[in-house]
Amino acid sequence: MPRPHTLFTGQWVDLPFEEVCRKAAGWGFDGLEIACDPRHFDVHRAAHDPAYVAGRRAILDAHGLGCWAISAHLVGQAVCDDPIDARHRAIVPASVWGDGDPEGVRRRAAATLETTARAARAFGVDTVVGFTGSSIWPFVAMFPPVSEDVIDAGYRDFAARWTPILDVFAAEGVRFALEVHPSEIAYDYWTAHRALEAVAGHPAFGFNWDPSHLMWQRIDVRGFLWDFRDRIFHVDCKDTRVVLDGRNGVLGSHLPWGDPRRGFDFVSVGHGDVPWEDCVRMLNAIGYDGPISVEWEDSGMSRDEGAPASLAFLRSLDFAPSTTRFDAAFGPPGSP
Repeated sequence: MPRPHTLFTGQWVDLPFEEVCRKAAGWGFDGLEIACDPRHFDVHRAAHDPAYVAGRRAILDAHGLGCWAISAHLVGQAVCDDPIDARHRAIVPASVWGDGDPEGVRRRAAATLETTARAARAFGVDTVVGFTGSSIWPFVAMFPPVSEDVIDAGYRDFAARWTPILDVFAAEGVRFALEVHPSEIAYDYWTAHRALEAVAGHPAFGFNWDPSHLMWQRIDVRGFLWDFRDRIFHVDCKDTRVVLDGRNGVLGSHLPWGDPRRGFDFVSVGHGDVPWEDCVRMLNAIGYDGPISVEWEDSGMSRDEGAPASLAFLRSLDFAPSTTRFDAAFGPPGSP
């Protein structure tokens, strides 16, 4: 099924936007998933300055590139997180950090996400990819024992903070695609269900499917696509190599990326354990025709070599779906 293949610029913000466009076009990408970093896309300017929007579009057009999504991972992380600390100061803009008062940071992050929805509409895209943060992620190990009331309160906190944001998204005709990811309110299959329930199935809330974060948790990536087929708003691609040899564990052991003692690491698309052909078949089965975006996080390979290689691999699997529907056969056991 023909889909645009894009390059996520989050790992490229050290380069000028024009330079990233030049590289991506030269490698054959159809467009960019642009990070909401002021060096690449300033959401405050985009929401209020038509000339800025026209200038960004002109750069894309000059390189024959499109844009179907922008990404607000870092600011989104601060909306629900508890604690708010030096880690957040390192990733959010000074305008969001302010005086560092935790609740003030959360409120300013939420206001910036609302501005991001308006910026997306002004820029002509209908999807914002990002994180939500989570007040209950610190309790993921559930020890010392955590009561159900604490977890329930975490989902209520998420709903209270994000429903007004999602209402702005809906009013702008824009969707928010949460990347299901450790440290978010939805980090696996069941938490994704619960997050949807918490916001009462808000029409502006769905998921960015990145199989790398599901694979090392041993979650069926095809099953996730099938069961959430109406909520797959965007697709990011990076691969995961899982090495559970009796010493390495799935939680990473506080070791840095690329350390061979980790139980998993992110690698170039096609060099890990993600069953890509099966995943493409499932994307075809659910009718997903949006962008597939390469997100570069392989610490063992040059990004200038790995990004175009990842694109070539994905393009090799860009086959058309069957004209005969076999939907039930693609789903996991018990699928409708």
